[in-house]
Amino acid sequence: MQSLFDILCYGHLILFVGLQTVLMAGIFLEWLWDRRVMRGKGQPGASVSVIIPIHNEAGRMEGLLRTLLCQDYPAEIIFVDDRSDDESPAMLEQFVREARARGVVNCRIISLKENPGPNYKQYALARGIAEASGDFLLFTDGDCDLPPGWIRGMVRRMADERTGALIAPVFKKIGGKRFLFLYQCFDHAVRYDYLAAATGLCAAGGGFGNNLIVRKKALDEAGAYEAVPSSPTEDAALISLIRRRGKYRIRAACLPDVAVDTDAERSWKALAGQTLRWNNGGIFSPDIVTRINYNFLMLVIATSVIAIPLAPFFPGLWRLPLGTLIGMAENTAAALLLFRKKLPKGGMITWLTYLLCILFMPVYLTLMTVMSYLRVRIKWKEKQVKINK
Repeated sequence: MQSLFDILCYGHLILFVGLQTVLMAGIFLEWLWDRRVMRGKGQPGASVSVIIPIHNEAGRMEGLLRTLLCQDYPAEIIFVDDRSDDESPAMLEQFVREARARGVVNCRIISLKENPGPNYKQYALARGIAEASGDFLLFTDGDCDLPPGWIRGMVRRMADERTGALIAPVFKKIGGKRFLFLYQCFDHAVRYDYLAAATGLCAAGGGFGNNLIVRKKALDEAGAYEAVPSSPTEDAALISLIRRRGKYRIRAACLPDVAVDTDAERSWKALAGQTLRWNNGGIFSPDIVTRINYNFLMLVIATSVIAIPLAPFFPGLWRLPLGTLIGMAENTAAALLLFRKKLPKGGMITWLTYLLCILFMPVYLTLMTVMSYLRVRIKWKEKQVKINK
């Protein structure tokens, strides 16, 4: 009996560390691809439609509008105003006037008077995509700041006709010195590591929807946007749909030139709501590959955390959290190597914060996983979001 127990404990450690090592190989492969593509000639002349859903973003939209005007690549810009009742419509109208004064004539607003849901953002995106004319569909959100070469950099990475979609990194703005804000910066970097790693291993199942470009031809061949199943993470459902077709490859940007900055959540409650929505999207994903992979990863992490209070009574269980910590350390090292310029800087306090994040993240993800399995309801913009069955 003891031998079986040891085998299970060591097996858990070896499995998780081995899985993390394979994932690191996936990130490395995407990094090599990204460097090679960015040294190439790119794809001049390709038309792009930038689609941005907006719902009551007046207090967070200034950075987006300012950085959109600084782009060095021409694009069609489509705002989808989803029933905003703040100053967002007026800000968008002012932006359109200013953009046209600068020669950006293909810029317009779609105003929704109703939205049947169940995923309100997904419905808004569908309306924007229906009116887009570009060869590529480029997505971001109202609270994002864009680097000046964002559109050009995303288009260059789509030069290969076999690339159906590209995910790119998103980082949280440092909203303060509290652990809440520093953790969000760490969390987003580590999450993107996982997304890029799965993409590098040809198992792409997700990405940040506020930094995503899709080849319209690939989407049309997959059944158009109407074929994307309803999901609390509509971006992951879209990526999985294109990947399942088999004809097109999903790629991941691993260089910081197209990294987007987004506002940090201001409270743990708001962050938990966002995380839970993402977690539900993976655990209950309509794509079976994504569902299996995500559930497996979350369950391995959860069992390692649950083993901690039991380890004093069953000493062999210490191997479970040890494996998770080793894996988290690998992922943190990858994030620092790839995106150090985008992460909080500092001396000993910052490094101690990273260590605390490594210890905290598995516990936090375990809590979110338990809440997901308990079918805790989630909201987007104060509206209930349906959980996949």
